[in-house]
Amino acid sequence: MTTTGSEPDADRGPSLRPTLPGSSYTDRATFDAEAEHILEARWFCAVACADVAEPGMFRTVDVGRESVIVTRSREGAVTAFLNVCRHRGARLCVETEGQVRRTFRCPYHAWSYDLEGRLVGAPHLPRMRDVRKEDLGLVTVAVREWLGYVWVCLADEPPSFDETVVDVVAGRLGDPAAVDRYGIENLVRGKRISYEVRANWKLVVENFMECYHCATIHPELTGVLPEFAQGWAAQYYVGHGARMGDRVGGFTVDGSAGHERLPGIDDDQDRRYFAVTVLPQVFLNLVPDHVIVHRMFPTGPDRTVVECDWLFEPGVIESGVDVSGSVELFDRVNRQDFDACERCQHGMASRAYAGGGVLVPTEHHIEQFHTWVRTMLGEIATLPGVADVSYEDWNGGAA
Repeated sequence: MTTTGSEPDADRGPSLRPTLPGSSYTDRATFDAEAEHILEARWFCAVACADVAEPGMFRTVDVGRESVIVTRSREGAVTAFLNVCRHRGARLCVETEGQVRRTFRCPYHAWSYDLEGRLVGAPHLPRMRDVRKEDLGLVTVAVREWLGYVWVCLADEPPSFDETVVDVVAGRLGDPAAVDRYGIENLVRGKRISYEVRANWKLVVENFMECYHCATIHPELTGVLPEFAQGWAAQYYVGHGARMGDRVGGFTVDGSAGHERLPGIDDDQDRRYFAVTVLPQVFLNLVPDHVIVHRMFPTGPDRTVVECDWLFEPGVIESGVDVSGSVELFDRVNRQDFDACERCQHGMASRAYAGGGVLVPTEHHIEQFHTWVRTMLGEIATLPGVADVSYEDWNGGAA
């Protein structure tokens, strides 16, 4: 479905479309299957490059059912490994983040690995002359750096990063160069907030895709972006950015002026909000003076951690100017959204939702997300344009 007009045609087919059944959001076996075939098989935005800016700096993140160490080598290259000692399977790093000088040392039996994952030492290892250290290095994970973040993929043969990540962003914005104009890789973090959401990850994605709820629960957001009150979300249209209200000064909680617009964006991007969903777990929000990046970390059928970064021009942060008005707007939106997702999670286990619910016309594009999930799980045959669906095919929504 390609939508480029002022309002999608809501009259094609039945007004109400079926959702996934409630068990899809509560069943542990379903979550494990999604972990294997989606979270661990696709490119996953793991950490900000700034979190591993120097050699030996590391962060551990949960990717599906696995813990992954992301670090930087002495030569400056990003590396990533499964967080499992090759000796007896102990978790190598128990800290969420930190910095080591040269090696990761297992706290159980002191096996040590360098920043490229090679086994460099273990008690009594010199006496075992038949053992090849090069055969016992950490299990490596594919990595890419893009937009100031480190992306990892646990698959033995990762899908094309360009086709499943870069092209998705370009397809949504309608211009391959549009995201580059924001200079995201050169922005610095002004604020990070981590949210513990007691809801299934798919509910969070679905909520971000549609704006049918915006007039009900987002008074601050619809005050800044009045068109959202109509229920059609920004991402429904290829290349569309929601326009700020005529009397709105900036993307702030009260609509007051924000900061100088990012130097690279053009006039068509000024005073507009663009949003992109990169499946399975990234929400990218672009406004004239800053960028907001959400990364989801599903940890169970009914638990999702969402880490949200607010990124600004370096000069804005260095000046010490107050950015709280910019942060507060989407922080309120996040809390409103996550409260709604948690309300839905309770209903997923009810007999009233055993067969699922319905999607109204402004939510019909969510059906394409459900098709994508079912295709990834092998429940339905791969269809042209679905397995690696682009925004020309499913044009999701935002907020």
